[in-house]
Amino acid sequence: MEVQDVHAHNLAKSTSLSGFSMENAISPLEVIAVLNRSGISFILVGAHGLGGWRKRARATEDVDVIVALRQHKKAVKALLAAFTHLTPEELPVVTRLRDRQTQEVAIDVMKPNQELFREAFKHTHTVQAKGQTYRIPSLEMALAMKFAPMISLNRKNKDKLLDAHDFMYMVDANPNIDLERLAELGELVYPGGGKEIVDKVDQVRRGAALKL
Repeated sequence: MEVQDVHAHNLAKSTSLSGFSMENAISPLEVIAVLNRSGISFILVGAHGLGGWRKRARATEDVDVIVALRQHKKAVKALLAAFTHLTPEELPVVTRLRDRQTQEVAIDVMKPNQELFREAFKHTHTVQAKGQTYRIPSLEMALAMKFAPMISLNRKNKDKLLDAHDFMYMVDANPNIDLERLAELGELVYPGGGKEIVDKVDQVRRGAALKL
């Protein structure tokens, strides 16, 4: 299966799985269509965006997008107009759009406040699915986005284990990782992060226990 098809196929699978686990779930393609109509620059991330790199789809409770900072308010406004049952919750790094009745998060509109997220717009892969064109992180950026929370001192260990799970699946599924580029992106997480992320790829490839 070609790379293009892998991502579209896994998006369809993660959408279907999420629909089974959540009643009235908003699909990623619905979110993508709204943002495309509004001329928003965005990247689909989270389980829906990274499933193709894992070559293994899984269910998720929300749709995650990174939106260019200058268009963040416009994106939130467009999504709230399209999905009138949602209400916004403003946080420093994300605007969470919650179901007004259940208070469950349906869409996370992430702000590129961190250097890694700002750089993400330079490291993307374009996908086409059901008439929509959208961007996901490049393979190396996807790995860096999992590496960052995986080593964070502020993240709960049980959540780190899920990040590590995704990281290992992406490494196993993709033998042609650009390690030089990956190291450059790892340095954006923290000084010295370039060496650590490459070491973690090596640990996975050797079948060694991944040290968190």
